[in-house]
Amino acid sequence: MATDAKTPTPAAKFQNAEFRELTAPLTSQDGLRFWQLMISGSVAGSVEHMAMFPVDTVKTHMQALGTCPLKRNVTVSQALRTIITSNGGPIALYRGIGAMGLGAGPAHAVYFSFYETCKTFFSRGNPNNSLAHAVSGVCATIVSDAVFTPMDMVKQRLQLSGANGYRGVWDCVKRVMSEEGFGAFYASYRTTVLMNAPFTAVHFVTYEAAKRGLIEVATPESAEDERLVVHATAGAAAGALAAAVTTPLDVVKTQLQCQGVCGCDRFENGSIADVLKTIVKKDGYRGLMRGWIPRMLFHAPAAAICWSTYEAGKSFFQELNQSKDSSTII
Repeated sequence: MATDAKTPTPAAKFQNAEFRELTAPLTSQDGLRFWQLMISGSVAGSVEHMAMFPVDTVKTHMQALGTCPLKRNVTVSQALRTIITSNGGPIALYRGIGAMGLGAGPAHAVYFSFYETCKTFFSRGNPNNSLAHAVSGVCATIVSDAVFTPMDMVKQRLQLSGANGYRGVWDCVKRVMSEEGFGAFYASYRTTVLMNAPFTAVHFVTYEAAKRGLIEVATPESAEDERLVVHATAGAAAGALAAAVTTPLDVVKTQLQCQGVCGCDRFENGSIADVLKTIVKKDGYRGLMRGWIPRMLFHAPAAAICWSTYEAGKSFFQELNQSKDSSTII
């Protein structure tokens, strides 16, 4: 009768395995340790950004209002052809991927681990608490952006560096440090947070809601087989919606990070209002939506890849922990 001392959780009422995960008490972050969440997030973020890097390069070129070969009002396919033909072939689509590799892993490790921890704290065991998901996402992005912003700036400068001659990540870092100072690495941090706060809030609320809705319509017998499809579909929907909503601030961020590169303007105070005025003056209000198509084309599949990889990592560690617990009991 020793087992009777354990009080069954509310999740025991549900037959769907994936839904049990959502409704179980979150006091232990789905039974995972903090370092396991960090590894899962790091791998997910790295896979996401590496897989979608060429699309990100196209977006950066379309959002830059400089004197690069790329004309202002071009389609995604035209931009792609111009980048390849004017910058040394297909390799131009991967310029700056080293900086992405250095920044994406650590930033996403912080991002997901802080999200899970904050979600546990704010939701108080309620998996339907959308406000907790939104607040947790904002908290996570403030911290992770502090890690990622410097390398994101280096990455975008390298993406446009065909005319500027950066020889690589460290050459860019040294030149920016000597010519512009340490502050240049964080010139866009305020804008990045202001962009990513609503982006993350919309993203996580949409993801959790879509995930929950898809799980509820799945049959218990097919829940395990459909888990990957659920995460990918919910992630894609969340990424596309959040990307569309926050495109204007992403254009501002690109302007701040690419100052002086390829003919892009320099801004004395770096205020968001100043950058917005410059964009509208040079390109009209439509300039605020430059690159929205490649941005959505990036974030929809990227989020699908990221969430699927992240959830797969969590499942791996959950099974690993369970096997360890079983061997300990035996």
